[in-house]
Amino acid sequence: MIENYQLFLKEKVGLSNLDIQTLTASLSSKTYRKGDFLLHAGEVCAYAFFVEKGLLRSFTTDETGKEHIIQFGPENWFVTDRSSSYFNEPSDFAIEAVEDTTVVLIDAAFISRASANYPSFMSFNEKALQNHIRQLQKRINLLLSATAEKRYLEFVRLYPDLTLRVPQWMIASYLGITPESLSRVRKELAKNNFKPH
Repeated sequence: MIENYQLFLKEKVGLSNLDIQTLTASLSSKTYRKGDFLLHAGEVCAYAFFVEKGLLRSFTTDETGKEHIIQFGPENWFVTDRSSSYFNEPSDFAIEAVEDTTVVLIDAAFISRASANYPSFMSFNEKALQNHIRQLQKRINLLLSATAEKRYLEFVRLYPDLTLRVPQWMIASYLGITPESLSRVRKELAKNNFKPH
C-alpha cells in the first residue's frame, strides 16, 4: 500500500504516472500495531518512514526515564533520524506507532536513484531537507523562549488534527511542559473561545 506516497510524488515532485510507477516499483510498505517500535534508540536508522495511514512519534528518553517527544508523524509526513541514517551512527531516538500505522520504507538507495534519474526529485528533496532544518530551528527557539500558550498554539497550527488523536501527556511532552501546565493553558484558551480544531 503506497498510494498516498505515489500521490505525494505526483503533487510535490510533478512526476508523471509512468515515472511514479517506475520509480516506486521497488518500494514496500509495512504495517505496525499501536505501541510497536519502528526504531529503538541505539539502532542505526535504515529508513525514512512515509506515513500512509496512522500516526508515529519520535522521542528520546532521559536518564530518569522521562520521555521527550521530538516529532509526531501523521498521514503524509516523513519520520526518520537523518543523522543516524546519513552518518550510519546509532540513533538517539526511538520511533513508535501511536496508532496502527502503515508506512512506506524509503532507504538511501531509493533517494540516490530517484535523485539521479529525476532532477525534480533531487530539487524537492533538497527543499524538504532545508524545510526540516527551518522547522527544527523554529522548534528550538519556541522551546527556549516561548510561553506554554504560544508553544501550544504552534502545535495546533502544525498538527491541526492531532489534539483529539494524541493523549494529553504526549502533547505536554512535545511542548516541554507538564500535563498540568497544558491543562491550564487549554482552560485559559477555552475561556477566550479558542477551538483547537
